[in-house]
Amino acid sequence: MRILFDSKELCYKEPFGTLTPGQVCRLNIHIPASVGTVRVECVLDLDGSDRQVVVPMTHVKDQGVYQVFGGSFTLDSCGLYFYHFRIYKPDSCFRLFKEGDKTNMEAGDRWQVSCVPADFTTPHWAKGATIYQVFPDRFYKEGNCDLTGKLQPYTVHKDWYEEVEWAPDALGRVLNNDFYGGNFRGITAKMDYIASLGATILYLNPISKSFSSHRYDTGDYKTPDPMLGTKEEFTAMCEAAHERGIKVILDGVYSHTGSDSLYFNREGSFPGVGAYQSQESPYYSWYTFYNHPNNYHSWWDFDTLPTVKKMDPAFVEYIITGEDSVVAHWLRLGADGFRLDVVDELPNEFTEMLKGRIREVKPDALLIGEVWEDASNKLAYGVRRRYFVDGVLDSVMNYPFRIAVINFIRERDDGHAFKNTVMTIAENYPPQVLACNMNLLGTHDTARILTALVDDFDGSRKEKAKRHLSPNNKAVARERLLMASFLQYMLPGAPSLYYGDEACMEGYKDPFNRRTYPWGREDKGLVAHFRQLGQLRKDSEVLRLGDIRFFRADEGQLGFSRSYAGKQLRIYVNNSPDEWEVSEHKVLLGHNLRNVAPSWVTIAPMGFCVAEV
Repeated sequence: MRILFDSKELCYKEPFGTLTPGQVCRLNIHIPASVGTVRVECVLDLDGSDRQVVVPMTHVKDQGVYQVFGGSFTLDSCGLYFYHFRIYKPDSCFRLFKEGDKTNMEAGDRWQVSCVPADFTTPHWAKGATIYQVFPDRFYKEGNCDLTGKLQPYTVHKDWYEEVEWAPDALGRVLNNDFYGGNFRGITAKMDYIASLGATILYLNPISKSFSSHRYDTGDYKTPDPMLGTKEEFTAMCEAAHERGIKVILDGVYSHTGSDSLYFNREGSFPGVGAYQSQESPYYSWYTFYNHPNNYHSWWDFDTLPTVKKMDPAFVEYIITGEDSVVAHWLRLGADGFRLDVVDELPNEFTEMLKGRIREVKPDALLIGEVWEDASNKLAYGVRRRYFVDGVLDSVMNYPFRIAVINFIRERDDGHAFKNTVMTIAENYPPQVLACNMNLLGTHDTARILTALVDDFDGSRKEKAKRHLSPNNKAVARERLLMASFLQYMLPGAPSLYYGDEACMEGYKDPFNRRTYPWGREDKGLVAHFRQLGQLRKDSEVLRLGDIRFFRADEGQLGFSRSYAGKQLRIYVNNSPDEWEVSEHKVLLGHNLRNVAPSWVTIAPMGFCVAEV
């Protein structure tokens, strides 16, 4: 018989999830009477220090063949704590750890609990929001822009539907310098469409003047790329979004700049003197040169992306603290927050300062971080990141949910791992962060979700350019996408829709996930599905703000509830080969349902529904 303890269940740990300083936490552990336990201790270790909290646990009651030991504690300082148990017998002692969602003696992992600031708040408008992500060059073109000052060389596709350039040049370089002309005016023209999807946040990949079409090689932080338009057109776009209740989030790329930039100026495209040109440049202190000018530290060894010293005073002033700093500049032009690219490459101090400044300029500004793992315990470059215990990030890109959804839909998991992933994130993240979490299925860095749901091909770029889903595979992928997106929109957080996924776009990773939106060729039925999901979330406080509890997660069937303010929704997803008959009241949205009656419904394979209790 195993010793029973599950930190995700209130009968073992209350309250659920993170704590604040001084908040009382109650632990109960169930130990078989045959063990002969005389006393129990819970040992909490503060990460990064030698501080330890030992919580005595006493016998509370007998429950069948188990003895229940309980104890309470409070934490007086914010931080990440890891804990295990010491169980004492009359003549010996052993330690108890966790193994998956079970316990294990003398081996396994420790449980974790974060103590976060009591005054840590996230913007209310971001809780349960629906995000629409746009790769600006590939979304929509309206009119022409003045290309004076556009960094050279570049090509502009004559046909919106031409294939992206994927082949390297004669020197073997992939330049990413082909453009389609998507612009601010185009986004503005399609703002009603974005709003029709239920979007309340518009997230844009980088917009600053840059050489490449992806614009992660910043050329001038404060100037929009001429291909996109002017500052005035950016402001007009933000105003159009705000009129429709949509906030605008920009990509903040502060770990590196472009070599072709105002600051480095290796290619000599900018007036003035860049760090590459002279050690007397006002930007020289931003960079690390091993042997000036050609030997310098660059991002992942791409010499077109020289890295910056994030804590260099001149850089900090330019990006954060200056009166017209980069973040203040864009907030004043109409932006409502930032998504920080590769946030784990930014020092904690830098991110904390940036958060303070954007809240100073705009008190309800949002800060999202690019984190691919569990952000609550992220360890990067030997440093534990304090995103939540210091109250810095309001949200992160929730890749763990993406992986869990794909694995469940593709039958690599019967539902058990899905539940564990969802509840682990819900437990480890502060509830105010969980509600803002960027729940994504596709992004500019992943294969299109339609492709990811059926195809793992990992060949060459040349092969990927020629490879497309067969009609049969596309039909299977589309059906799976209906279920995957339904799950995405039912979970706590902010579902994020990558432009074109709702139109049934396919494609492998960069650059094939960055094709142009297929205006006039979109899958209208799929678009309607996403509109239904978006509208349902806008209409339901329970989906936007409610907690989550699973009542089924096995054999390909998922059942969970979302509850808020005395109201409850029940969600069912059937990825099994069998029908699933459930007792429910009012079905709000469903697919592949049979025998729908006032008090019961049959969910066919590949079916799902959400019902009001």
